Amino acid sequence: MYIPAHFSPDEALVDELLCNHGAADLVTVTPQGLVATMLPFVWVPAAGERGALHGHVARNNDQWRLPVTGEALAIVRGPGDAYITPGFYPSKREHGRVVPTWNYMTAHVYGELVVHDDPVWVEDLVRRLTRKHEAYRDHPWSVDDAPRTFIEGQLRAIVGVELVATRIEAKAKLSQNRSAQDVEGVIAGLRERGDFEAADAVELARDAAEVARRDAVF
Repeated sequence: MYIPAHFSPDEALVDELLCNHGAADLVTVTPQGLVATMLPFVWVPAAGERGALHGHVARNNDQWRLPVTGEALAIVRGPGDAYITPGFYPSKREHGRVVPTWNYMTAHVYGELVVHDDPVWVEDLVRRLTRKHEAYRDHPWSVDDAPRTFIEGQLRAIVGVELVATRIEAKAKLSQNRSAQDVEGVIAGLRERGDFEAADAVELARDAAEVARRDAVF
């Protein structure tokens, strides 16, 4: 991944992205060529030396059966994914030397893909995924809310996958290369457009950069 210095996130931001992300694209190189599946993962930082992503695919999805050449890759996307128009920048009115761009946050997790065709492992994963994504609700849905025979049938239809990380590359492109005035313009423009999550991401990146600069001084 191409990562200019000003778009390189700190370790805490990467951990937050991996812990709080929704779904990711699992990409493998196989004898049939590149194969990709989008699926929800749970990040397990204590697994292996660099952590692991736990997820599952449909049993009828051949990706889990196909031999993998080299590393597998999971592309994780975070908040901040948004088109940035030059119209957001005050500098457009000053000199016009601006162009459109795209803001985003992403992590590329590379590693060994391990298949878990084990109903006990898969059920534990499903429960962890459910707890993670139902946590915001006052009355969260539980696996135990469904009939046991139904759940067992659903579990037989999926296979667990674990991406044991060997390296992680991350990038947070959130207008850090723009002037303070342009950053404020981006935040205001995104909020006006209704892209509140993207605006919050730019604001957090701005605040983190300010803290880092103050820490460097002292």
